[in-house]
Amino acid sequence: MEIAKARSLFDPQPGWLNTASYGLPPWPAWDALQEALADWRVGRASWQVWGESTHRAREVFARLVGAQVSDVTTGAQVSQLVALIAASLPAGARVLVPEEEFTSNVFPWMVQASRGVEVRSAPASTLAQNVHDGTDVVAFSLVQSATGEVADLDAILDAATAAAALTVVDATQACGWLPVDATRVDALVCGAYKWLLSPRGSAFLVTTPALRERIVPAQAGWWAGDDPHTAYYGPPLRLASDARRLDISPGWFSWIGTTPALELIEQVGVEEIGAYDVGLANRFRNGLGLRTGDSAIVSVDLPEAEPRLEAAGVRAAVRGGRLRASFHLYTTEADVDMALEALT
Repeated sequence: MEIAKARSLFDPQPGWLNTASYGLPPWPAWDALQEALADWRVGRASWQVWGESTHRAREVFARLVGAQVSDVTTGAQVSQLVALIAASLPAGARVLVPEEEFTSNVFPWMVQASRGVEVRSAPASTLAQNVHDGTDVVAFSLVQSATGEVADLDAILDAATAAAALTVVDATQACGWLPVDATRVDALVCGAYKWLLSPRGSAFLVTTPALRERIVPAQAGWWAGDDPHTAYYGPPLRLASDARRLDISPGWFSWIGTTPALELIEQVGVEEIGAYDVGLANRFRNGLGLRTGDSAIVSVDLPEAEPRLEAAGVRAAVRGGRLRASFHLYTTEADVDMALEALT
């Protein structure tokens, strides 16, 4: 599907430059969600139909990140999924994270301090150089939330391999515009409500079989059963043999909106979307006299930027005291120019 045709499936108010906070739904996702809510209101549909959306979303996400469906776990939030891995670390494990890392990929490790788990940090730009012998886990975002910095994945993976460290990557700010290969890391986690255009409450975890052997499925319920429909009641323990054993019971309506959104991303193509998004980001950068970048997120120190944009009807964010603007499939050149006019 061409970018122009895909953009016709959205109805944003002009000036939305804040996908790094949340993405906007395409009409197919919105309509599917409204239909399900209407059915729920009067008891018109079976929940099994809603649950099926989770399986479809799992399949599409696997294709988007080059993973096997059997390696994909569905959950609700990044922190909930990372916590499964953190709680399964051996006592005394040592974890390295970027100083700027969003806390969903920091706090789950830090709360294991009572078991002797040690967390240290280093700047994202020099993370690879700070992977020392004895590092057990390197946890980092593929794209930093506050700054839009794209991680030097090759260097980090080389350093982690040399140290025999696990790599746990948060791709929430990457999946949907940056091509991602989940098979390169031990675990990849992603919240779908930003660049994947989904309702908040759907998230994915991709793990290798070797790592899953070390993870305790502490949140297991009926949905993690080998056959959820025969795992409603009582023992014995009968969990799925693949990544579904780490699933939690899905929030139906989040997944109903997630599946059509992921299908649209797949139809357009991540590489095409990425080229479009980064092109708009660089139009914004150039308008501010900044160098060309490689990210769909732009962070810039502009005093009084937020009230000036608000007055012009432009919605962006401030993170770390800096303006953060983000650009996606539904953003137009007119949106960019609207922001530049307000700022310059």
